[in-house]
Parts: sequence; structure tokens; C-alpha cells
Amino acid sequence: MSSQNVSEKPTGPLDVGRIREDFPILGRRVYGKPLVYLDNAATSQKPRQVIEALVRYYEQHNANIHRAIHCLGEEATAAYEEARAKVARFINAPSPECIVFTRNTTEAINLVAHTWGRANVGPQADILLTQMEHHSNLIPWQRLAAEKGASLRYIGLTNEQTLELDGLDELMHDRTRILAVTHASNAVGTINPIGRLVKEAHRNGTTVLVDGAQSAPHMPVDVQAMDCDFFAFSAHKMLGPTGVGVLYARRELLDEMEPFLAGGEMIKRVTLEGATWNDVPWKFEAGTPNIADVIAFGVAIDYLTGLGMENVRAHEMEITDYAMRRLRQMEEVFIYGPPDVADRGGVVSFNYPDLHPHDIGTILDREGVAIRAGHHCTQPLMRILGVSGTARASFYVYNTLEEVDVLVEALGKARAFFSNDTP
Repeated sequence: MSSQNVSEKPTGPLDVGRIREDFPILGRRVYGKPLVYLDNAATSQKPRQVIEALVRYYEQHNANIHRAIHCLGEEATAAYEEARAKVARFINAPSPECIVFTRNTTEAINLVAHTWGRANVGPQADILLTQMEHHSNLIPWQRLAAEKGASLRYIGLTNEQTLELDGLDELMHDRTRILAVTHASNAVGTINPIGRLVKEAHRNGTTVLVDGAQSAPHMPVDVQAMDCDFFAFSAHKMLGPTGVGVLYARRELLDEMEPFLAGGEMIKRVTLEGATWNDVPWKFEAGTPNIADVIAFGVAIDYLTGLGMENVRAHEMEITDYAMRRLRQMEEVFIYGPPDVADRGGVVSFNYPDLHPHDIGTILDREGVAIRAGHHCTQPLMRILGVSGTARASFYVYNTLEEVDVLVEALGKARAFFSNDTP
């Protein structure tokens, strides 16, 4: 594509300039340069509204929840459960009782593997994954398979890092107990056809867990339309605080599953001889939860809802398309993942053939540009790609096309620096 076309910058549906005013950290300078934050697949920045919600909770409402009969406890409980209802509406869960708060996506997936998995996966069972899974949606199933004597099977990849689905009938059968699949790859950006996968899985009686860590922050999600059995995601990747994850599950599955952790709050009655469990979802939330951060996550949900997730997705498609076109103009740069921006999230993973990703990341950091460099917790995928890692730029609601230009200029400096450094 010509440079004239690449320089075209259509105005997106979001008022990004106004949005940026809500994020105090974007006013920072790094090594004397304005911060260009392009590591959103790892964690997003937080708007002032979320930060203020944390302060407000600790200044005005700090108390433990659910069992208190005093004013502060009742206020904290109401705000915590209101956040649960907001999350349910955000992903169109049938009720707030289908929402379990965890620490992160990783814990949510481990909860399913340790509770539903131990009860439903046996020696003759297959666990079906894909070759692009994050370690968090790989290792729990590896451990379960080793414990139960089950078999692990994998959906392979095409040359464009999309799922190779032609042989799906051979991989999925009546012994396939669960399909655990990422909705969108954190490493190469691929958006997987969850609807087709869920339909095929349920036809075979296979339960489906969707890792939504990279989709819930970036596109509309409707778990009822998706028809998945489990859906896991994290607050910190979608403008919320760290330390909060979400597991959505069908109510009937939660009713059947044993608790993951034991202790306070997850019980209904305790004797010296035993105990009975609390109702769903509280039987999965043992101990004092991360109250302040859950409440602030509810404010992050409000913020994204106000923007409109269709608008968030449209903005990211625009900026990702622009970034890919600019990078394709750079000599020798190789971009991983689907070429069509409609098939990928706001992630552009790339390499120079003779530069290590860490070297690229180091030079970019000195230019104020924050990217991720490494294997992105997808070591098996990197081996398939034949690399030790990649450089990854990932975008969100506050990123601009001008920041992509800064990225490209900084990459040029990195290339020139290491070319000059060559003996």
C-alpha cells in the first residue's frame, strides 16, 4: 500500500482526546519523552473514575461484607454485589448468581479444572485445547490430565495462526470432556470462531470453557449467545484494578461443583463433624474478598459501557489496521497473525529477522514507547513459529494513530542503532 494511503487517518467513533484526559498516567514522561503505552494486552491503564472509586471506598465505606449489620458493612456489601450485577449485565449473563469473583483469569480457569475437572474428567477422557493457548489455559489442564490419566489433544494452526478446523471432527468426539479455548490470542491477536466451536462441542456433549481475557475488554461479549459453559476474564485488562477476575458459569454447573477453597463465607452451617456450603456464587468465594477492587471494577464496567463496546471494537480495528499498514512498509518486518483486521484483536506481534525482541523493546522504552517483548506466556506457540519471542504492540481506547507513528519512528531508530552497532 502506498504511503499516501497509509497517512490517511479517519476519525473513529470514540473521542480519544477526551478519553485520554481521564487517564492521569498518560501525562507522564519516560526518559524525557511522552509516554506511549502500547502494552495493553498485559494490563490496561486506569481512568481517574476508577482510581477515585478506590479512594472513596477506603475513605467512606471500608468494612467487611455480607455478615455485618452496621451501616458501613451494609454499604460495602451493597456496592460489592452491585458490581457483580454490573458484570453480569456486561456479558449478558442470565443472573448475577452466575458470576464468581476470583483473583484473575488464571484462578478462574484453575477453579474449573480443580472442581468441575476433577469430577468429570477420567482416564478415558480427552481434554481438547489449541496450540495458541496462554499458559494459564494450558498448565491447569496438563496437571489435570496427569492426575487423572486423561489425554490432551490440540487443535493445530494454519500458516496465518488461525485454527486449523478441517480436522475438528477427528479431534472432538464423545470422549472429549472439555474444550478449553482462548477467545482472542494475546500473542498473535487471532480471534477464534467461538460460535462454531461451541456448537460442534455441544453436539458431541463436550463442555466448553472460553478464556476471555483478551476479548471481554475489547469487544461486545454475550455469553448466552455464545452458549459457552464457562467464560473467564480479568478486571485489570479492562480499565479495572489488579487482583480481580471473573468466572461466568452456567448456574446448573455451579450448583453441581464442589467449592475450590474452604473457609469463611463459603459455608452455610459448620459443626465439629462437617459443614454445608453457602449458596451460589458465594460458596466459591472463601474468605474476605478483594472488596475495594471489585467495587472499582464496577466503575470500570460503567466506563466501558458508557463508551459502548461496539465503539471500542471499531476504534481498535481502525488503529490496528493503521499499525499493520505502517509496519508492512518497514523493510524486513514480519507480522504474525491473520492479515485481515476483522479476524484479530488490537494486538500486533512482529519481529525483525536479526534483532532480538528484547533489544527492540529496550530501544523503544528509551523513546517512551512501552511494548511487550518475549514469549507472552505462550512458549509452545513460539516454538511453532520458530522464534524465541516477538515484539508486541497492543492497543486500547486511549491510544491514537499518532502514537502508532511514534512507534514506527522508534522502530526505525532501533533498526539504525543495531545496524550501526554491527562490527
